[in-house]
Amino acid sequence: VNLVESGGGLVQAGGSLRLSCVASGRLLSSYTMGWFRRAPGKERELVAVINWNGADTRYADSVKGRFTISRDHHENSVYLQMDSLKSEDTAVYYCAARFPGHELPPIATDYTYWGQGTQVTVSS
Repeated sequence: VNLVESGGGLVQAGGSLRLSCVASGRLLSSYTMGWFRRAPGKERELVAVINWNGADTRYADSVKGRFTISRDHHENSVYLQMDSLKSEDTAVYYCAARFPGHELPPIATDYTYWGQGTQVTVSS
């Protein structure tokens, strides 16, 4: 399974970005998919994850109300809409996937497949 992220970049505080992650090599419609991030000097942390059918999601408290995760089975993809960005959102954002797809663990080590990451930088 190969996960490829896109959509990162430099944005001013208060702005928006939309991250995309496309999977190849296997259809991930039965997998949990999501996003983690790692800021400089910090551990990789949960941002948002979504279950196999999109009916259940889990967000970090720090992004609730600002970020929205979604998925598209036809595109074998997961997305992260990020609004009202803050400087503390600056990090490398990673796409992740795991099976089975009904669980939403918040721990990075519970995820099997990872992308290479995309940098998000929010200037204040």
